[in-house]
Amino acid sequence: MRTQALVIGGALMGWRGASSPSRSIQRLNPSVVISGRGWVAVALVVFGQWSPWKCAGGALLFAALEALQLRLQAHNVLNLPYQVFLMLPFVMTIVAMALVSRNARAPAALLVPFRKEER
Repeated sequence: MRTQALVIGGALMGWRGASSPSRSIQRLNPSVVISGRGWVAVALVVFGQWSPWKCAGGALLFAALEALQLRLQAHNVLNLPYQVFLMLPFVMTIVAMALVSRNARAPAALLVPFRKEER
């Protein structure tokens, strides 16, 4: 099961890594394409307390914040520099991590190698 999850996860990450730059090939800038979202993915796992459905909910929350910051930039609601709006999803991720990570418990099998012969 772990090997299958690792292979599928690796394939999905590779697919996403290959598709991200191809969408913005006209102005390919690696710092803009990724921009810290890998660390947000790690934070989502802790935020979701290693539950796939909670992690998916956290990812939807982050996506909603991304969409909100784009709307706020477009309408220039508070007459703030656009960098403040770009920070919004990441600041909210830090706040969510501060609130939730206290009670988060890692799975017992995390970082323990699986050896079938030692069962």
